Amino acid sequence: MDAIGLYASFADKNQLKKIARPKLPKYMPSTEVKIMTEADPEDALKENYGDSPMVQSAYDDTRVFIKVANLNVEIENPVWIRARVHSTRIKGQAGFIIIREGTQTLQCVISTSAEVSKQMMKYTSGISKESIVDIFGQCKVPEQAIESSSITSFEFYIKKIHVISRSLATLPFQLEDANKPMTLEEALNEGKETTQAKDQKNKKENERARVSQDIRLNNRYIDLRLPVNQAIVRLSAAVCQLFREFLMGEGFIEIHTPKLIAGTSEGGCEVFRTSYFGRSACLAQSPQLYKQMAIMADLGRVFEIGPVFRAENSNTHRHLCEFVGLDIEMTIQNSYFEVIDVINKMFFYIFEGLTTRYASELDAVYKYFPFIVPFKWTKEPVTLTFAEACDLLHAEGIEQSVHEDFSTVIEKKLGEIVRRKYETDFYVVHRYPESARPFYTMICKDDPRFTCSYDVFLRGEEIISGAQRIHDPDLLRKRAIYKDIELSGIQSYIDSFKYGAFPHGGCGIGLERVVMLFSGIKNIKWTSMFPRDPKRLTP
Repeated sequence: MDAIGLYASFADKNQLKKIARPKLPKYMPSTEVKIMTEADPEDALKENYGDSPMVQSAYDDTRVFIKVANLNVEIENPVWIRARVHSTRIKGQAGFIIIREGTQTLQCVISTSAEVSKQMMKYTSGISKESIVDIFGQCKVPEQAIESSSITSFEFYIKKIHVISRSLATLPFQLEDANKPMTLEEALNEGKETTQAKDQKNKKENERARVSQDIRLNNRYIDLRLPVNQAIVRLSAAVCQLFREFLMGEGFIEIHTPKLIAGTSEGGCEVFRTSYFGRSACLAQSPQLYKQMAIMADLGRVFEIGPVFRAENSNTHRHLCEFVGLDIEMTIQNSYFEVIDVINKMFFYIFEGLTTRYASELDAVYKYFPFIVPFKWTKEPVTLTFAEACDLLHAEGIEQSVHEDFSTVIEKKLGEIVRRKYETDFYVVHRYPESARPFYTMICKDDPRFTCSYDVFLRGEEIISGAQRIHDPDLLRKRAIYKDIELSGIQSYIDSFKYGAFPHGGCGIGLERVVMLFSGIKNIKWTSMFPRDPKRLTP
């Protein structure tokens, strides 16, 4: 239906005859509109529009607002809504405003009537995109489904409109440009070119420019307004919620460990060092040592959701210098497979929850990244020893030593083989070589060249590294010396095992990596709210 056809449902027929019928412009140039911020004092309907006074927690406003997501045509009386202006298309005495709330967009209709004056139309046409408005009106069913907004079954007829916060007319970038679906090539190349080169490459005649990753991240508070980013933030929150739900149902206790620590957090050199009242300290690159102390404190089963810091100068699609860690630690009776069993059940719970409870968020991601192949998993977990994984690689003619850790390239190839052979993107590899594991990992009793350890993979990329921990202080000390760890920095950790220690194991999970790989997004920066990599410390 064209614009005039839509007008016919709300405008008087005689009035429509007077309205010019040219096709409405997609965007109203700001130069054509003299912006009004106040109602015309001579207008009898001046109370129905104009910029509102600043909201300063005065409780004399008795209006009740309804969320856009909760609107429906069964609400008979007019209601107030508050949202952002996504776009406006107004010509003469009729037009549309698309408003946005989170991932939802709604088409609003405005036309001159007994409640809407010509001056109000002029005021409305001058409201800049991204401004926040209060609108009073009513839901009505259109003659045809709406294609310009996410809500397609009804539209909102405006009776009053007031700007609560007016956006600058010139934005750092146009959300319409950034919201253009991304191709696989663009997704793989994000961040690999300079801002200027990227913009010049993508700027084509009669085609909107692709907004570079740097510009978007420099203005992340605006970039996050995009429906796809709103969906990603919600998916991240969902993973944390489902993680917590499952573990608390399994008797785990949530803990909070310090992030300022002495020495090194895992004996490595890749830590952010700082001064702590004249003493040397660093930001924790893992809560590992404190999770184990919690087990020694008889807490039995613990988990944590918190920041993790890694001073790794890695500029890849999957590395961050700060990310959210989802950590688990638990006592075991006989084998580290008890931990693997919990991990498998937990991820099946998360996968099921994401696909059933957050389907609309996943749809928003797939719409923006149309090349994504949906994640595949089976109810029966796929678990391989490191040696068995090497055999799969050898069968494909790929060289891999059973005594050396997988490279990133080899991990990706293994993921392709497993998906083809077992029809799953989720699998576990265990019994890693001793050389690939930290000092506190338990050595296999039958072969000290291997460890009681495991990694979990999504789409051929590691998201979990875990193991049974050494709970004997003498063996722990020997392993630390063997790995060239300075004992003074971990002495309190070793001492915690001297007074009776339960056998135990656990793992660490990267939240942003889980969201990236499950959803199929190609760059971890999109799954971090404010990413920190070697080149970015703001905003």
